[in-house]
Amino acid sequence: MFYSITLPHILTLSSLLLVLGMVGIVLNRRNIIAILMCLELMLLSANINLVATSHFRADLTGHIITFFILTVAAAELAIGLAIVTLFFRNRGNINIDSADRMKG
Repeated sequence: MFYSITLPHILTLSSLLLVLGMVGIVLNRRNIIAILMCLELMLLSANINLVATSHFRADLTGHIITFFILTVAAAELAIGLAIVTLFFRNRGNINIDSADRMKG
């Protein structure tokens, strides 16, 4: 039997990914890398929304905006991992509770 994937199916998947990312950020407040991964998951859900609606409307605007979001996400990930690496080198762990001493 052939099933077709419609826009509500994709939007449901996207909203589930968004909620999963938000729950991950709320529940895991100690590990910086897990918070960054949940943030990337939320950006991915926005990209899925844009690409799906753009595809079903036969418009390329969502695809173009998705490239910009991916560029920002890659820059955020690179800077975030650099900060986490320096933080681990200085403190010896990556818990957010240790970050309260970082004032400058």
